[in-house]
Amino acid sequence: MNTLDSTIDIENCALRLLAQRDHTRRELMRKLMQRGFVEMAIQPVLNQLEAQGFINESRFAEHYAAERANKGFGVLRIRSELHERGLSATLIEQALEPMKNDWAELLTAAYHRRFNDALPTNRADYGRRARFLEQRGFPTNLIRRFLRWSD
Repeated sequence: MNTLDSTIDIENCALRLLAQRDHTRRELMRKLMQRGFVEMAIQPVLNQLEAQGFINESRFAEHYAAERANKGFGVLRIRSELHERGLSATLIEQALEPMKNDWAELLTAAYHRRFNDALPTNRADYGRRARFLEQRGFPTNLIRRFLRWSD
């Protein structure tokens, strides 16, 4: 394990990680500590990278939310995933705000990707489809409204 805590080593490692994809401060902290760097040496480097614009949690939240929504995930799951990555509730809500009117459409698209146009055949099938949408992170009220409408 790398025990050198030089600023240059930490910065180079962090920049390599950021070159692959955007990361939150929490993600970078965790990954750098896994590589053997100590927290007290990492903090100033992360502060510097944030000041230089390499770490931008707002940008991360917007891109992550849009990407997950396009993959068929709902607002509840995306909110939870962003929270797990260390983002504030304010940043999360700002990232989800542009999609607030799209969740019904995104639910419909996720449903049709999974089940095509086939209607539920019985209550068990209805429940299975509802659980699928719930696990994807769509709100229960939206799922009920959709499945009643499609009956």
